[in-house]
Amino acid sequence: MHGLRDLRIVDFSEGIAGPYASKLLAGAGAEVIKVEAPGGDPMRAWSATGGDTESEDGALFRFLHTSKRSIVGAPEDPQILALVEDADLVIEDYRPSRLDLPGLCARSPRLVTLSITPFGRRGPYADRPATEFTVQAECGSIGTRGLPEMPPVMAAGRITEWLAGTFSALAALAAMRRARETGLGEQIDFSLAEVMNIASTSFADLFHGLAGRPELTGPARSVEIPSIEPTLDGWVGFNTNSRQQYHDFLVLIERTDLLADEELARIDGRSRRMQEWNEIVRAYTRQHPTAEIVEKASLLRIPVAPVLDGRGVLAHEHFQARGVFVENPSGGFLQPRSPYLMLGESLPPLGTAPRLDEHHGQIEPRDEAGRRTATAGTERKLPLDGIRVLDATAWWAGPAATGMLAFLGAEVIHLESHKRPDGMRMTGGLFAGLHDDWWELSAIFLGANVNKKALTLDLSDPEGKALMGRLIEKCDVFVENFSPRVVESWGFGWEAVQALNPRCVMVRMPAFGLSGPWRDNVGFAQTMEQMTGLAWLTGHVEDQPRIQRGPCDPLAAMHAGFATLVGLAERDATGRGQFLECTMVEGALNAAAEQIVEYSAYGNSMQREGNRAPYAAPQGVYACRGQEQWLAVSVATDAQWQALVEVLGGPEWARAPELASLVGRRQASDRLDTELGRWAADRDLEASVETLLEAGVPAAPVVDPRTTSRHPQFKARGFYEECEHPIAGKQQIATAPFRFASVERWLRSPAPTLGQHNREILGDLLGLDDAEIDALEASGVIGDRLTGV
Repeated sequence: MHGLRDLRIVDFSEGIAGPYASKLLAGAGAEVIKVEAPGGDPMRAWSATGGDTESEDGALFRFLHTSKRSIVGAPEDPQILALVEDADLVIEDYRPSRLDLPGLCARSPRLVTLSITPFGRRGPYADRPATEFTVQAECGSIGTRGLPEMPPVMAAGRITEWLAGTFSALAALAAMRRARETGLGEQIDFSLAEVMNIASTSFADLFHGLAGRPELTGPARSVEIPSIEPTLDGWVGFNTNSRQQYHDFLVLIERTDLLADEELARIDGRSRRMQEWNEIVRAYTRQHPTAEIVEKASLLRIPVAPVLDGRGVLAHEHFQARGVFVENPSGGFLQPRSPYLMLGESLPPLGTAPRLDEHHGQIEPRDEAGRRTATAGTERKLPLDGIRVLDATAWWAGPAATGMLAFLGAEVIHLESHKRPDGMRMTGGLFAGLHDDWWELSAIFLGANVNKKALTLDLSDPEGKALMGRLIEKCDVFVENFSPRVVESWGFGWEAVQALNPRCVMVRMPAFGLSGPWRDNVGFAQTMEQMTGLAWLTGHVEDQPRIQRGPCDPLAAMHAGFATLVGLAERDATGRGQFLECTMVEGALNAAAEQIVEYSAYGNSMQREGNRAPYAAPQGVYACRGQEQWLAVSVATDAQWQALVEVLGGPEWARAPELASLVGRRQASDRLDTELGRWAADRDLEASVETLLEAGVPAAPVVDPRTTSRHPQFKARGFYEECEHPIAGKQQIATAPFRFASVERWLRSPAPTLGQHNREILGDLLGLDDAEIDALEASGVIGDRLTGV
């Protein structure tokens, strides 16, 4: 493999986000040099379950840092600065920053810098004390999730940080691609709050805008039903994203008598009758073992999965058949393999995680040959300008992958049929009866497909297939996320694509992969969360496992987007197109790696803790004065604890010596929650947040996800941009969770209407004349109105 082996990355970051970004780059062949303080990255001594980290570095550290090098130093050291100026990419997460990023970029114009911080480097919240938990509260994520009668609950497993690593790796690789071509570097300012807003609020703010922003009544949080249900021997997870899946679900639970109940057929109707619905479903599921339910539901093509913990994930038949888990190079435990496969090319073998300062004195300056320097007047275009992508994907994961490529400058053609459109358009059915073109009013479709062009083709018609073949001939990338058998039935498997366009990069995004016993099973983000352990960790202890409500779609998307850029780099080096397999479930497994490696390395299973977490105590949400006024507090360090004690007035209970350590506070979590709940109960939320922040304690309100376009930090950073859509009108759209110093605005055009660019693409790109296009329209090969649905 050639593509990234000439890239050098210097990584100052700690924790998960930056190290996972550099892990992805190292896994594709880049040289990654980890710069550590004399005591080393604290993750070296970390185990979420108390595993042995004294005899060797913790399992999560060893997973995150395979194939890297380590040196000890500080960013101010002359030798470290020289190393930085010789790099292609610098990753840092200092708070406050210890690197003069503008100065570095001025001295080394081809350098790309990536800063990953809770709220981004600029804006009124930039310097706020924060943890991953308070970021989730501030961005709207926690406010999305949970039963209305219970406190809102976080998405567990530090999922924000895994998302940030995946998104930022893609952004950085795109910027380095441009730097290699033009000599023009970039400063990337990445926000954890923005990435979690995208991944975990289901575009609630945009949906609220489409509804006309009515007065908010009641909490925003909810749970999906049917979803995770108790069985005779455990838990099983479903989702019914389409009416057909809902009908089939009624067949499964032997309640076809409910087919005529239109209220239960709707999400909001089931929510209103939740107790009745749960009794109906569980009367069936509690009488059958999980494996039996999974088998029957799979035959009915209902998205289904067992709800697994770290132990169950490692034992699952599909993962074992596909060889998904590999031994860590240092030995002693299993870990998820790369989240993508490049068929026909071997990814570089994994190297062991480095010992602290293992490579002291071994880092050599690089040869300048072949490294581009910008010349006067070089035009700074978007990184993927000139790349054309055929986007034959649907729902959210695939469109989000190609959507990020579009943000970064690629020309993306979103392919549908007016007879069988992108399934995500159908969620606009909530506006049916209010608007004739209701399929243009899906919030997720409108958010995931900006900057694209739209083409409809009936691929059951020979003319439609012929036109698709001609499109592939003219595209650099072809992405699809249908069930494995679908593209072959169209006649566009890898061999056919190679014959049409030997330089095309083909990216396939099946739910479970192109092989293995679950190859043909249906899966969505909910399925991945249920199956990989992410749902196992999420939810209140006194409740049940809950899905995280979205992150696995963007995770799959950005892993596929990253793999696409690796494939393009390989094509550039070899002249040959590449075939990439990017399964949804293996992307999710990488984000769920902590509980997998904890079990494999130490035999310990991580458990659901509600709003608590191994890295902070106290941590939770506490009701303040008024309705739905929730205060999020997260104490991650002993210094923050002492600051909290001062805010509380130094009560005697808080001065107990055992509370001076994280271990002691974790053991006293029940008492701490009770005391903080009493303190918060008669206080004003906004004043409480300000008091805690001024003292240096991470705190935040639990923000309503329907209001985040008005959030002061998001507004200051321009995260939401206004876009005018021909049907939806003016709406606020969440953009990319990072700012490029060279980019003022990410949105160039709204999400396209169905078939909006048929004539432009068929005429300008494929050379058809008006009469030929008219004939295609008359015969139903193309169209711009929904038919047959």
